[in-house]
Amino acid sequence: MIYSRFSALESDSVGKKICIMRLSAIGDVCHAVAMVTRIRNQWPDAEITWVIGKIEYQLVKLIPNVRFVIFDKREGKAAVKKLETALSAENFDALLMMQVALRANLASRVIKAKTRIGFDWARSKELHWLFANKRIAPRKHAHVLDGFMDFADALGVPSQSTVSWDIPISEEDSQWGLQKAAELGDYAVIAPAASKAERNWLPERYAKVAEHIAQMGKKVILVGGPGVLDRSTADAILKHTQVIAEDYTAKTSLHQLVALLRHAKLVIAPDTGPAHMATMVGTPVIGLYAHSNPLRTGPYKDIDNACSVYEECIAEQRGKPWQALPWGVRAKGSDLMQKISVESVIDKVDKLFVS
Repeated sequence: MIYSRFSALESDSVGKKICIMRLSAIGDVCHAVAMVTRIRNQWPDAEITWVIGKIEYQLVKLIPNVRFVIFDKREGKAAVKKLETALSAENFDALLMMQVALRANLASRVIKAKTRIGFDWARSKELHWLFANKRIAPRKHAHVLDGFMDFADALGVPSQSTVSWDIPISEEDSQWGLQKAAELGDYAVIAPAASKAERNWLPERYAKVAEHIAQMGKKVILVGGPGVLDRSTADAILKHTQVIAEDYTAKTSLHQLVALLRHAKLVIAPDTGPAHMATMVGTPVIGLYAHSNPLRTGPYKDIDNACSVYEECIAEQRGKPWQALPWGVRAKGSDLMQKISVESVIDKVDKLFVS
């Protein structure tokens, strides 16, 4: 199904009828929004179609002058057929293949485009290179967002001096966020649950940091999605402390979550979507990292605020520093996040609240 906030634009410029293939996840979609914002700012006459996941669409659905085609991967072959039907009459100047997963690569075959831009050889996997006829320029040690910007470079979109995100939310959700902010006063957000349990910090340590923030006269709220892991993680924190002012786990839409994050003084989170949503709206983020390199996947504007033990974990496991390993290699283990101390996070909290 196609959802559109797109008004037909007449363009006689070559290369400005663009299809973007980026289905998931929330954090990566936030990175992609920055690239889309750049295209819209520099090429206001561009026709942009974005093939996107069902959940992720809820975050970006109000971006103007972008047509969205929802691809629900849970539908399997039926999703590919729907995509083919939706775009059967379309011929794009360029397809930006911004997802290397084989599922996305195979689905992209039904999209007709003169130029099919994929990742460079070093960032290409799962046979990604077979489905592209042009590749972005190689870049060493690039953040995921910068890697996405390489697609705009490949199109010839003029660069911008700063990264920006244009991701509107409804007036109703904006007012809801303002009301909650007024009720809470100064507050910090803990978004404790990543997509996998091993990437989560310990609940009792979140609780100790929450108590420290409360002693500073700030409220602390929990946020999270509707998943079982989100709920169990929040419940575990609540068992260890009484200072949580509100628990919004599974109680907000994505746009309401954006509103809560926008008005927060601080966000603490592991490698999860709300961390990227928060940096997108200008709220300081303390990211907690052990398995992945925050220089690659951390909140883009808050890399310096990360509490990371990735460097020591990867050196212990591989016998080499991360600089000598393939970019993006992950550390493995179910207990790595335990290496992040309460004191290191509190130190970051104190510095951010003082500044």
